Amino acid sequence: MLSFILLALGLTLIASSVFFILREVTLQNDLLAVPVQVSFPAPELTLTDTQSVSQSLGDYRGEVVLVNLWATWCAPCREEMPTLQAFYDKHRKNGFVIIAVNDGDPTADVLQFVKDYKLTFPVWLDPTYVATQQAFKMLNLPSSFVIDRRGTTQLMWVGGISRAMLEKHVTPLIMEKQ
Repeated sequence: MLSFILLALGLTLIASSVFFILREVTLQNDLLAVPVQVSFPAPELTLTDTQSVSQSLGDYRGEVVLVNLWATWCAPCREEMPTLQAFYDKHRKNGFVIIAVNDGDPTADVLQFVKDYKLTFPVWLDPTYVATQQAFKMLNLPSSFVIDRRGTTQLMWVGGISRAMLEKHVTPLIMEKQ
């Protein structure tokens, strides 16, 4: 009987430990997705969208812009796309736009990705890595940059973005007076 009680107590302790470890890992992952506050002019960037139309980042002055650098093969990029789409749907009427800049994938792969994920925000093609290597000088994917209405880059993320972090850090920029 005593061995049964000790076994039950041991299993309870193990289960509790696993619960707290998993909770701590989740909290740490959220902390890793916190943006860095920066302040630099938005770079000049002109690329072609999925409709083969030339687009320029400067054309979005007056809006809050989240530039997301991503690739179809990138697991965290795929994981964050539904979150980005939902946030865009909620805030686009308030002068917010996401520009998803694909980092070098074949056009057919990007078009299939856009279709599969039902993306409605602008998607630009970057076959020569202009955005990552020259404009933003960032090799990690996904990476995101938030540009305010005046054209100043205010926030930078490396890694996947959570909805909570978008609401906490980007929504206040969107809600600032225009």
